[in-house]
Amino acid sequence: MSDLPSRHFNGKHVLNKQDVTKTLANVRVILSHTSHPGNIGAAARAMKTMGLDQLYLINPLRFPDKQADIMAVSAVDVVQNAVVCSSLAEALEDVVLVAGVTARVRDISQEVLTPREAMPQLVQQAMHNPVALLFGTEMSGLTNEELACCQFMVTIPANPEYSSLNLASAVQLLSYEMRLAAGLDEVAVPELVPAPVEQVERFFVHLEETLDKIGFFRTQHSTKLMYKLRRIYSRARLEQDEVNILRGILTTTIEYQTRQNNKSRQ
Repeated sequence: MSDLPSRHFNGKHVLNKQDVTKTLANVRVILSHTSHPGNIGAAARAMKTMGLDQLYLINPLRFPDKQADIMAVSAVDVVQNAVVCSSLAEALEDVVLVAGVTARVRDISQEVLTPREAMPQLVQQAMHNPVALLFGTEMSGLTNEELACCQFMVTIPANPEYSSLNLASAVQLLSYEMRLAAGLDEVAVPELVPAPVEQVERFFVHLEETLDKIGFFRTQHSTKLMYKLRRIYSRARLEQDEVNILRGILTTTIEYQTRQNNKSRQ
């Protein structure tokens, strides 16, 4: 295994889609001696939501198991493709950098990083070689022998009064941080297409006419009030269908008022 890369590496990578896919494919999530198969399935689901699929299992107590498939939901493929190993050495074959995930800082003299500090280092190496996130058993975590095989430890800065995370939650958090470190931190947002200015202006005319007809301006200064209403709607950056909805409300308001006036005259 390689020596720990410089801690000064915190830059963001500019990777294309193919590079990102290759990088994440080099990230192994290794679960050591997992006792409950449901945790394996839940961890697989957590991985897949963040684009990871390389699951390694060291001597799981029960596997394969139907409960793992049930908990994986749509990540059954990650479970079914999991590599079962008889030793940590087998799981770490060809790996150049290992991060041990632990909630306890032990007497071993090792560097302890937060997930946000550690993931860029793993991504840097994963661009060319396999790396690993190593998780211990549900009850006791990683052994000292397992931590001795890691270049550094990763500790989630949880509530010190109750820092217990279940296995799948820890895998989810680390997988998320790995995805961010790989540069996949953009969220696809539907493109906003504001309505043309002239249509918005017709809406304001319609609004002012309606408010006047229903008597809203009897105790209000219309010019000042319309200025404030313009500011409210301008901040919303109305789209075409939204303008149509609002004008429909205004039209229905006048129609209702007209019907009520006609009833009162009868």
